[in-house]
Amino acid sequence: MNPQQNTQDLLDFIDASPSPWHVISSLEQYLATFSFQRLQENQAWSLNSGGRYYVVRDDSSIIIFVAGQKDLTENGFKILGAHTDSPGLRLKPNPVINSDKLLRLAVEVYGGPILATFSDRDLSLAGRIAYQTENGEIASRLLRFEQPLLRLPNLAIHMNRTVNEDGLKLNKQTELPLLFATTVEQQLAADQFSNLIQQASGLAAEQILGWEFNVYDTQKGVFWGENQAFYADSQLDNLASCHAGIKALLTAAALDSGNTLVCAFFDHEEIGSESCKGAAGSFLPDILARIGFSLSVDTQGYQRALANSMMISADMAHAYQPNFPNAYEPEHKIIVNQGPVIKINANHRYASSCLSEARFVQLCQQAEVPFQKYAHRGDLPCGSTIGPIASAKLGIPTVDVGNPMWAMHSVRESAGTLDHAYMITVLTQFFSSP
Repeated sequence: MNPQQNTQDLLDFIDASPSPWHVISSLEQYLATFSFQRLQENQAWSLNSGGRYYVVRDDSSIIIFVAGQKDLTENGFKILGAHTDSPGLRLKPNPVINSDKLLRLAVEVYGGPILATFSDRDLSLAGRIAYQTENGEIASRLLRFEQPLLRLPNLAIHMNRTVNEDGLKLNKQTELPLLFATTVEQQLAADQFSNLIQQASGLAAEQILGWEFNVYDTQKGVFWGENQAFYADSQLDNLASCHAGIKALLTAAALDSGNTLVCAFFDHEEIGSESCKGAAGSFLPDILARIGFSLSVDTQGYQRALANSMMISADMAHAYQPNFPNAYEPEHKIIVNQGPVIKINANHRYASSCLSEARFVQLCQQAEVPFQKYAHRGDLPCGSTIGPIASAKLGIPTVDVGNPMWAMHSVRESAGTLDHAYMITVLTQFFSSP
C-alpha cells in the first residue's frame, strides 16, 4: 500500500470503531483474515509453535500474539503496546434530564478531552449493553447509533461576549448535558431513551441489565491539505498506533520471522490504567507467562525470556503548531510528515532510556525511515503512556514512540499521511528483525 492507501485504511478503521468495545471488533476482523484463533482465559491452552492467537479481556482490551518458532528463552518477546480508549464523554447511568420541554442526556467526562471541541458537532452514541439471555446467563452486545442523536449547541456570542478573548469554558456538571429530544407528554421521559435502546438492540427492557455508552462524532475521517498531505479524524490518539501495530504484525515479514510477537492494546490508558484490563493490571503479565508455560518454558527460562525481550510503547506525539511557539521546547520541535518520534523524559513519564532509544534509532535506520526526538517544555506538566507502567511490571526495556499530531484530545485531531506509513514500516522492521 502507498501512504494514502494506508491512511485511508486507518480512517476506515477509526470510523468503524467509535468506542473501545468496537475497536476490538474491528481488530478481530483483521485477525480473521489471517486465521488467528481466539483463546479464553478460563480455559486450558495448547499452543503450537508458529500458531496465531489472541485474547480479549472485558471486551475492550486485547493481546494478539504469534508463538514464535525460535527459542523463546534465548530470543524473548517482541512487544508493541498501545491503547484502545480515547478521552471524551460517557453517558451517566440515569442520563435523562427533563426540563423546559426538552430532554437532555447527562454525561461524565472521561479522561482529559478538550471539551470545547464537542460543541456544535453531530454527536451520537456507541458502546455495549449487558443483558440476560433466555437461559439466564449474562452476555454483552455492541450497540451503535449511526445517525446523529445529540448536540451541544454553543451559546450565542450575544450572550457570551468575551468568548473570543477568554475561550469557551464549560461547567462539567451543568453545561455538558447533550440535547436529545423534545418531550412527549404521553410518555415518560426516561422511557424515550429506554425505548431507543430496546429498538436498536432488539431486546426487551427486562433483559437489559446495564450499559456503557461513549459519545462520538459522526463525521467521518478525511484527507486535507495539498496532495492529501494530512488527515483528520477522531481518536487518532491512540487508534492510529493500534492500526499501525496490527498492520505491521500482519505483514509476511513479521509472521514468517519466527519471532514471538505480541500486540497488547489496553483500555483505560486515558484514566490511569488502573483496572483489570488496563496496562497497570495483570493482563499482559498473565498472558506472557501463559505463552511461556504453554511452550514448555520453565520459570527460570521465562525470566530469561523477559530479560531478552523488548517493548515499544506506541502513542501519539505533540506536533509543532507554529501559531503557538511558546508551548514547545525550542530545540525539540517535531514536524508532521518528518517521521516517528522518540519521546524522552528525565522523570520517566516516558519509558525511553538511551539504550532503548538507540535500538529504535537503529530500527529506523534499517527501515530507511526518518525519526525525530521529543522532550516536553520544562515549565509544563508532561503526559505519560502505558510504557513506564508495563515496563515496570515486567522489567522489559521499553522505548516510547509516536507519530506527530495536532490537537491531541480534541474531538477532531490531525496528523500526517507520510508518518503513518513510516510507523508501519519501522514496526514491521521491529517485528521481523532477528
